[in-house]
Amino acid sequence: MHQESLFAQDNADNTPLANRVRPTTIGEFVGQRHLLGPGKVLRDIIENDQISSMIFWGPPGIGKTTLAQIIAHQTKAHFITFSAVTSSIRDIRKIMEEAEQNREYGERTICFIDEIHRFNKAQQDAFLPFVERGSITLIGATTENPSFEINAALLSRCRVFVLKSLTTTDIEQVLKRALKHPAGFPGLTIHCSDDELHTIAQFANGDARIALNTLEMAVLNGQRTGKEVTITADDLDQLVNTKSLRYDKHGEEHYNIISALHKSMRNSDVDAAVYWCSRMIDGGEDPLYIARRLVRFASEDIGLADTNAFRVAINTFQACQFLGMPECDVHLTECVIYLAAAPKSNAAYKARQEAHAAIKKTGNLPVPLQIRNAPTKLMKELHYGQGYQYAHDTKDKLTNMTTMPSELEGAHFYHPGDQGFEPRFKARLAQIAAWHRKHPSKNE
Repeated sequence: MHQESLFAQDNADNTPLANRVRPTTIGEFVGQRHLLGPGKVLRDIIENDQISSMIFWGPPGIGKTTLAQIIAHQTKAHFITFSAVTSSIRDIRKIMEEAEQNREYGERTICFIDEIHRFNKAQQDAFLPFVERGSITLIGATTENPSFEINAALLSRCRVFVLKSLTTTDIEQVLKRALKHPAGFPGLTIHCSDDELHTIAQFANGDARIALNTLEMAVLNGQRTGKEVTITADDLDQLVNTKSLRYDKHGEEHYNIISALHKSMRNSDVDAAVYWCSRMIDGGEDPLYIARRLVRFASEDIGLADTNAFRVAINTFQACQFLGMPECDVHLTECVIYLAAAPKSNAAYKARQEAHAAIKKTGNLPVPLQIRNAPTKLMKELHYGQGYQYAHDTKDKLTNMTTMPSELEGAHFYHPGDQGFEPRFKARLAQIAAWHRKHPSKNE
């Protein structure tokens, strides 16, 4: 836990460029125009010093901590910061008690928590009573979905502001500002063309911190002549040859991308499905996780419209088990293409859902006696198996024996569609129904 120190200005040579050129006013801030443009709500809140408890949610390197710094400079309140890594509950309670005392003397306390999602439930709970009483105004920054990572009670008392990834143009502006900033590269004249700045901005993938770190490395490795440094395309090649993908195997982006894959296949968009599958593979996802989801999709969204889809998915899963990465990437891609292009039907999935709903409504209905096993004398005496008809003994391989509980007699759960092979199943079911109309059961 620190007081004021998070935003202390340090011009030491080893201070990262991103810290040296960090904006201190809204006018210097780049991006988030939907929140900070003229007349926008967050800009008005900051400029009028009407800070209430809030959460800044967005990907890394877009200005969450910088906004907290701007608030620290703008507000007349006492400003303190916490680290989720080093702060204990005892530390939190001690500072909260001080904040309570300050409130009694009329002084506001704003508490900034960077990476608030790293606080556990007990640590988050320690803030709650002080937020409720107004002893502190809480500002949290997180890269994770607050709905999942922040206690509901605490979240309900905070306003959530969603920050967006910076555009390439935004990042180019950040880079140009850094080159002109007095604390950026003091004593040096940097020659970096717009093309090179664009290359760095694209490589950063929406993260200003990555862009500034890359620029700093490019300056350190550039062609130096006295106090002048020239950055060329060749100098950048070794720095930007691999773009970092934002993919958290246990976070929201994981679920966003698997959802995108599933829905792209459902929509029969082969190219989108291949793209999202590749995003997961390149992000380091466990291939067996992807394969398991493909097996599920084969039954949930294709079903009997293409009975081979399930076999393809199972074979893919086994190939992933046998080969592992990186070899099994092509098997996953092949399977995704097949499933995306296959005819679609959710009839099997809906049959399961309708049967589930019937069970929930009717409870544990007894199995009809005629289709119960009777391995003991007592069971036979209780008429278990009495009236059972063996379908294979009949010409049509059909009998008029009732197999559904009487309360659900006549219920239909599976409704085949018209895609792929399902018309065959529809025709067969129609044939079976016609036979039963000619040979009604004794209960009808």
